[in-house]
Amino acid sequence: MRYKQRLIGLNNHELYRDHFENRGIPFVRQYTTPTFVHPTADQTQNLSEINHVWVQGDRYYKLAHRYYNDSKLWWVIAWYNQKPTESHVSLGDIVYVPTPLDTVLKYYKLYY
Repeated sequence: MRYKQRLIGLNNHELYRDHFENRGIPFVRQYTTPTFVHPTADQTQNLSEINHVWVQGDRYYKLAHRYYNDSKLWWVIAWYNQKPTESHVSLGDIVYVPTPLDTVLKYYKLYY
């Protein structure tokens, strides 16, 4: 399911030319990288936000477990805050946890 909608591209970039020649191949097929689209201003009006002050030991998966009861939804918080990893968050930063979850997930889009 993860790759169901992903496009497959051909990589024959000269940076990898020696690698291709060593393996006797002209290119490799790889999945394209998607672009995440943040909710529009109109969409965010339909959401509530829980303000969480980032403290030592915080992780997205811990916040997802706490607020969504599902640690696998860590990416929702990262996506909504436009900070893809915990290393993009500093101590004392406000991290917004969007709710209700079903509405947030309706606004989640990937563009390939």
